[in-house]
Amino acid sequence: MSIEALNFPYYLLVSAVIISFYTSFMGGANDFANAFGTSIGSGAINLRQAVVIAIFAELIGAVLVGGHVTNTVRKGIVDPTCFQAEPMLLVFGLLAALIGSGIFLQIATHFGLPVSTTHAIVGAMVGFGIVSLGFGSIRWTNVGNIAMSWVLSPVGGGIASFATFKTIQIKVLKKRNPVAAAYKVIPIFMGVTFGVVSLSMVYKGLKNLHLDFPISQAIPAALLIGIITWFVARKLTPCSNDCSRQLQLDLVENNFKFLQVFTAAYIAFAHGANDVANSIGPLAGIWTIYYKGLVGLQSEVPVWILLMGGTGIVLGLAVFGKKVIQTVGEKITRITPSRGFAAEFSAATIVLVFSKLGMPVSTTHTLVGAVVGVGLARGIGAIDLRVVKQILTSWLVTIPIAAVATALSFLVLKAIFL
Repeated sequence: MSIEALNFPYYLLVSAVIISFYTSFMGGANDFANAFGTSIGSGAINLRQAVVIAIFAELIGAVLVGGHVTNTVRKGIVDPTCFQAEPMLLVFGLLAALIGSGIFLQIATHFGLPVSTTHAIVGAMVGFGIVSLGFGSIRWTNVGNIAMSWVLSPVGGGIASFATFKTIQIKVLKKRNPVAAAYKVIPIFMGVTFGVVSLSMVYKGLKNLHLDFPISQAIPAALLIGIITWFVARKLTPCSNDCSRQLQLDLVENNFKFLQVFTAAYIAFAHGANDVANSIGPLAGIWTIYYKGLVGLQSEVPVWILLMGGTGIVLGLAVFGKKVIQTVGEKITRITPSRGFAAEFSAATIVLVFSKLGMPVSTTHTLVGAVVGVGLARGIGAIDLRVVKQILTSWLVTIPIAAVATALSFLVLKAIFL
């Protein structure tokens, strides 16, 4: 089918590009800000440094590692082949999904509430599917599996971070000589961290760079990297016996800063590789219909679309990310480098494990749950329950609000152009 036969105006494609950039921008202001919330909240880095790290980590993840073939409709909520006879209807639906999810992300960001961009785009596709084809067109099992991550992600992150920080407390922070204890313990954490990150990259992680090792090779490679890191990290120098306990604790926290920033950079890298598709997936589908006149389950993604999506995310973090960063890094509980590392390391590990098991998982929900877990390790009084309640409420309304915003946008677009 030719472009002329589709009657696909060029200005509609330009509008889709602009709206996709807007959605990427708001996704960066909200979802991506989570990656650096604890690092900034603990004072390990500032916002400007976070943006510099994000530019490299996010764009490298999006352009070099991010899938160059992405699902036209994320998570299989609606089958796009149902629109073979009316491809322009799918175009308006994908455009409406970008508008609806972008609007919801902007509202959540305004109130400083960390939400999931994945769930926002899922809600958007639910709204489009219902208003265009009816309730029967939605794959409710898939929606249910995604909703299940509302429980799995934060609970998993919370348990892991609680255990991690308790270990740090018992083995390091509560010792009479914390620096001497850190001399033994921190190299182990460094080895485990580098090993986990390496495993996530070489096992079903860097397929585009041909580093998709089988598990029998990926685990030994990750173990080797972890052991080498542990061996090198043992060069830490303990404090003399004359140091005060407070000075020792300060020195220990400084040692955790590097690990915290490293794990934040990894989460940013993974975000670029995986989550950029939330905002550019619908645009890729629109581009394929415009360029080839085809409707399919998957769409080739030109590099310029990946680059645009990654750029929008980084700019969103720089311009409007402060409110969400403050919520994650300051308002839920007080964050120090050791607590921030425990939260970020646990979140990265849980996301890795759940993803490899094929279970639905939200990076945002996992990280927020991990921050709560770190707070619980110091007692329930260390957590601002009012803030946690607000966050939980925003998660519950993500899909309904994104669905309604998309449905209304679709009806408006349909009335104007069809």
